[in-house]
Amino acid sequence: MLPHHLVLFARRPQLGAVKRRLAADIGAVGAHGFYRRTLHDVAWRLGCDRRWKTWLAVTPDRAAGSPELWPVPPSVAIIGQGDGDLGARMARPFHQLQPGPVVIVGSDIPDIEVVDIADAFSALGNHDMVFGPAADGGYWLVGARRRPVVPANLFANVRWSTDSALADTLANLNPACRVAMLGERSDVDDGAAWRRWRIRQLAAKITMP
Repeated sequence: MLPHHLVLFARRPQLGAVKRRLAADIGAVGAHGFYRRTLHDVAWRLGCDRRWKTWLAVTPDRAAGSPELWPVPPSVAIIGQGDGDLGARMARPFHQLQPGPVVIVGSDIPDIEVVDIADAFSALGNHDMVFGPAADGGYWLVGARRRPVVPANLFANVRWSTDSALADTLANLNPACRVAMLGERSDVDDGAAWRRWRIRQLAAKITMP
């Protein structure tokens, strides 16, 4: 059985350099704290599961050589994303990791759960691609079976950070490609999304036994 690869994408958690749209609403310190806390929680929640090998793909690449920057389990391998735009950097794990299905997620989406990743790999058992659609028209997860190959133009001409990102990516696929869709998740990119997340978080604490 081929190994399963989970790749978390992350940016160096530097004050003022992460979650800039969120920082415009809640301040740079608050946005930095949210990003670092979410990176920690997501990496430990997902990275300790032995059903897959977890990789943390970071930018800039030189930050991969400073493991103290990254609040992740020791079992998580830290690698650079490489050069290019987001599409070029996302395509790299699909083409460079050893054989086996690959799933990529962002490290700044606090609602991601282990069951989401398990469902994604399960879907790749009989689908070529899997996506986790976001409420804003983008996607929070993309995965590929990689048998036989991933299209070289998978992320070509994708209008990132728009409501067309998912549609643009799907348009690059061969019509014969079997695509699975997971449940919708929301990014926390601005103050409104952050407040909705806080309400969900408080509600979950209230309902805990």
